Amino acid sequence: MPFDTSLAARVRDALARTRGVTEKTMFGGRCFLLHGNLLVGVWGDGLIARLGPAGAEDALREPHVRAFDVTGRPMRNWVVVDPDGIDGDAQLRAWIDRAVAFVRALPKK
Repeated sequence: MPFDTSLAARVRDALARTRGVTEKTMFGGRCFLLHGNLLVGVWGDGLIARLGPAGAEDALREPHVRAFDVTGRPMRNWVVVDPDGIDGDAQLRAWIDRAVAFVRALPKK
């Protein structure tokens, strides 16, 4: 499944001033890492976000959010935000900020 390149560009723009961000193709999408730890990505037309156990559990109760499942077994601590949940730049930025808050607490790789 190809990923949405315009969404990837929006994510790239949102992370432009964040130090330590790199990009990599993974899961058939485009992923962004913070100090070597997976942060967010574009998978199909949705945003995948690494939120940690509590953050992901809370996020799954919100509209336009579902578990990130590539293999038939959902990845813990990750969610997919569907396009309707990230259509505005402020919405996208809010999801990215939530992921950054979790990943910044992890040890750098």
